[in-house]
Amino acid sequence: MKLHQLRCICEVVDHQLNVTEAAAAMYTSQPGVSKQIRLLESELGVPIFAREGKRLTAITEPGQEIVRAARRMLREAENIGRIGADYSDQTRGTLTLATTHTQARYVLPPVIQRFRQRFPEVNLQLRQGNPSQICDMTLRGEADIVIATEAVSASDGLVALPCYRWHHCVVVPPDHPLLEKSDPLTLADLAEHPIVTYDFAFAGRSQLNDAFQSAGLTPQIALTALDADVIKTYVTLGMGIGLLADVAFEKQRDSGLRRIDIKHLFPTSTTWVGIRRGSYLRGFIFDFVEMFAPHLGPATLRAALNVD
Repeated sequence: MKLHQLRCICEVVDHQLNVTEAAAAMYTSQPGVSKQIRLLESELGVPIFAREGKRLTAITEPGQEIVRAARRMLREAENIGRIGADYSDQTRGTLTLATTHTQARYVLPPVIQRFRQRFPEVNLQLRQGNPSQICDMTLRGEADIVIATEAVSASDGLVALPCYRWHHCVVVPPDHPLLEKSDPLTLADLAEHPIVTYDFAFAGRSQLNDAFQSAGLTPQIALTALDADVIKTYVTLGMGIGLLADVAFEKQRDSGLRRIDIKHLFPTSTTWVGIRRGSYLRGFIFDFVEMFAPHLGPATLRAALNVD
């Protein structure tokens, strides 16, 4: 049994049993991957995949257990490499962070700047996507940590720790009638206007839907987008009012828009940091997490990860 064979079966599973795509991801050939899978099945004496001709159609029952064990073994092999790198040189390496546009654009820049100043020889890589996508990246080992609002705390494979809390706000053009209201806005006020907000997969969208539904209202969703900058662009064009995270509004940069506080209308959202269970973290990753969330010092993080 070889680690390469274990990687082959895990990549095939991650690519929905498409051997050609799995081979491309591993920078090898499709026949080579198929051969390694057959050799492993022969050694173990059980089929890992069900087949129709040469096509893989399903993971067998023993195959599911084998894949789970293979992922654990690959994770431990990866941890061994990280331990060696950590003790040989604690100032060099790679930190891969999976996060959303809002975090990368509005929250993380000062943290990354401080981190680069302290660890100039660490290669920092950002992977962006919606919360589900970036959680999956981290679970597959393609990122060391994930920072997002939704999905992180709901993933069984991640240790999730709360970082900070935030509210939604409304953004409108300077001449919008909502600015003339003297009383705090109501959900009914918002429902009277077309709304531009996050895609269904993004931060706090389910909270917005639940709030309107509980009030017996149906919002006029004119447009959904994957990031706050796009939302603000279309609000500027007059397509509707914007509902977005308050951290994504910058008064100076967004001088063509006005922000209205609506924290009384929707529940507070929480941004989380997620780390794959069983991962070994390089020392500089502990530093990065503490820079982002000062209450998550190394001792707190180690305790959450059950690291001695």
